[in-house]
Amino acid sequence: MTRRSAPAAPVSSAVSATAPRWQFVPDEGGQPTGERTSSVGIVAFTLMVFALVYALIFAVGWAVAGAIVPPLFFVALAAAVLVAMGVHIAQQWERVVVLRLGKFNRVSGPGLFWTIPFVEQNTARIDCRVRATTFDAKETLTSDLVPLDVNAVLLWMVYDAKAACTECSDFSRTVELAAQAALRDAIGRLSAAEVAIRREQLDADIKEALENEAAQWGLSVLSVKVRDILLPQNLQDVMSLEAQAEQRRKARLILMEAEQDIAAMIEGLDGAYGAEDAALKLRAMHLLYESVRETGGTVVVPSSFSEGFGDVLPEGAKRALGKMGS
Repeated sequence: MTRRSAPAAPVSSAVSATAPRWQFVPDEGGQPTGERTSSVGIVAFTLMVFALVYALIFAVGWAVAGAIVPPLFFVALAAAVLVAMGVHIAQQWERVVVLRLGKFNRVSGPGLFWTIPFVEQNTARIDCRVRATTFDAKETLTSDLVPLDVNAVLLWMVYDAKAACTECSDFSRTVELAAQAALRDAIGRLSAAEVAIRREQLDADIKEALENEAAQWGLSVLSVKVRDILLPQNLQDVMSLEAQAEQRRKARLILMEAEQDIAAMIEGLDGAYGAEDAALKLRAMHLLYESVRETGGTVVVPSSFSEGFGDVLPEGAKRALGKMGS
């Protein structure tokens, strides 16, 4: 199956605000373009068998009758047709369900096998390779009554050709509908936030529900992967605000922890500067110098400020500060 969506602007996030409408259409032959397998060899082999049998019967009849008679053409043609109807080839990935007079007889293939013309029929050729089916759940309500559009892909294969042919009329369509129902049921048990962040759990729930149901049809569910979750625009805005508030809360907590560390350091320095007034003034000068050096600005020192350092500065520094204040 192929998902076709209406043209839309590309969305980089896994949770999108706009919801494209998906439409499921069957692929021709179930194979992507460029990867189709060919049955030309099987047709060529059947024609070759037909020609060989026809030539052989014609040659034997000619040798027995000693001449070419009109009935010989019909006999050779009938024999070639019967043999061509009874010989078959199944590809490596194919299994052929054979019915005898309408009743299941066997599963043949891969390779060469024979059937009895007009008595046995090749009812179905089952492709046993891994298949990918996309399915979706549109506007499905979560446990907190939020409508979501969820798109997923299912990987599955046929392991029992008999059950797939005799127990289900269209197993491809059936497994798609069953997967869609399982997806809706799994979404209904979770909240919108849980659907968005617990994709692995959602995949496991859908796979478990499908495995029990698909086993009776001879199908094996390999994996289920949620590809896209589309939220309403208003819900996306609310979740964005919630995330921003959480980031601001973390930033404030980090700032408060830094303030506590600084307070503890200042409390430890209190003993060093408490008894030494001159050391505290020198520290103030150092901080002033550091602030000017980092910002590249100019500090105007008033005369009263320079006089505050008079008892700790040498005479030359005192005169310099006095000139700056004058």
